[in-house]
Amino acid sequence: MTETAWIRHGDERLPRYTSYPTAPHFGPAVTAADYGEWLAAVPAAAAASLYLHVPFCRAMCWYCGCHTTVARRDGPIADYLAALRAEIALVADRLGRRLAVRHVHLGGGTPTILAPDDFRGLIGLLRARFDVSPAAEIAVEIDPRTLTAEMVAALAAAGVTRASVGVQSFDPAVQRAVNRVQGVEQTAAAVAALRAAGVAGINVDLIYGLPHQTVASCVETLRRCAEMRPDRFSVFGYAHVPGFKKHQRRIDEAALPDAAARRAQADAIADAALAAGYVRVGLDHFALPGDALARALADGTLRRNFQGYTTDPCDTLIGLGASAIGRLPQGYVQNEVVIGDYARRVSRGEPATARGYRLTADDRLRAEAIERLMCDLQVDMAELCARHGTTPAALATALPRLRALAAEGIVRLDGSRVSMAAEARLLVRTAAAAFDAHLAVPGRSFSRAV
Repeated sequence: MTETAWIRHGDERLPRYTSYPTAPHFGPAVTAADYGEWLAAVPAAAAASLYLHVPFCRAMCWYCGCHTTVARRDGPIADYLAALRAEIALVADRLGRRLAVRHVHLGGGTPTILAPDDFRGLIGLLRARFDVSPAAEIAVEIDPRTLTAEMVAALAAAGVTRASVGVQSFDPAVQRAVNRVQGVEQTAAAVAALRAAGVAGINVDLIYGLPHQTVASCVETLRRCAEMRPDRFSVFGYAHVPGFKKHQRRIDEAALPDAAARRAQADAIADAALAAGYVRVGLDHFALPGDALARALADGTLRRNFQGYTTDPCDTLIGLGASAIGRLPQGYVQNEVVIGDYARRVSRGEPATARGYRLTADDRLRAEAIERLMCDLQVDMAELCARHGTTPAALATALPRLRALAAEGIVRLDGSRVSMAAEARLLVRTAAAAFDAHLAVPGRSFSRAV
């Protein structure tokens, strides 16, 4: 693979493929009434996952790509919590039973912005309205800068099993440039407190491609985090889309690393993680060898959803909260993004669904092709088509792009099997895009492939 090909493909703007089709293809044709019917039709034997979105932070990190807002007072948070509790009750009523739940994830924003008693009460409500398995993973995203001892105790009392700790970078110049100043000691203290309280699973989130970031600072951040021995790392490339996230305009574009520098940073972080004893999982995750994520990679059961790589096997994901996305057998649904619109819909006793997408048989085939390639770095197209009851011709539209990528040394084609070249692993989204029949969206800007 030539350096020219690497830079050209690394600069491509592509989806992260945490779903297929991706969210820009959702539309108003899927309504709240459709979602209500889909909920009522969830099979009796099905198990599900829950995602709860808490769209508030105490300060805005300028790199953030999430649907969140700054709340300096607690009143809006309390009002939102009331709407979220009402939506939980509404969804549970539409299901008509205590649906079995195997995984719960609270994201944002900063879920731990809730008062400790409110957090415990929220998890208690989930347990009352759903059949949450005693073995369920309950994961929460954490900002160490605002984590209190009282909240740590509440997380433990609520049965939280995993914490995703945001770090991004320990480089002071980078932190100042993105409005997130966070010390190593502060982070280590949060990790130690969580573990002491019984929250045993620890993820650390890092970002490369930030303003003023260097290979050396990326490696040093990984090294300092590895001393805390988290079970997993998530390492994302910064997506600079100021047209969609206006606060990103505060970032000096001239200070952002170019494609070659981003590649060097990603490679350096990967090398440092491997040297520290972690296993590389898919595109951008790393796990200790005994971790469930590494085991899922080894046995071929690794999955990918809106939270990234996961061991969650459930095909039903119920999204709760403003902007939350759910997936049911029939397709995707997304709630109203604006908090006020979300709360008004729920107050009227109706699902807050604003848009969605109804899956076709072709979508399901291509979704699995993309997921397997993203997870396993390979996929057998003929075997996949046979399992979906169709012929390899169903994926014939992917072949021109795959052959072109093979000619550049990015993928290897062996009969019907597509696999990533080892040196091109970071370009797996480029290969996955070959299966994307919906890729072109006028006016939509995705993140760089690397």
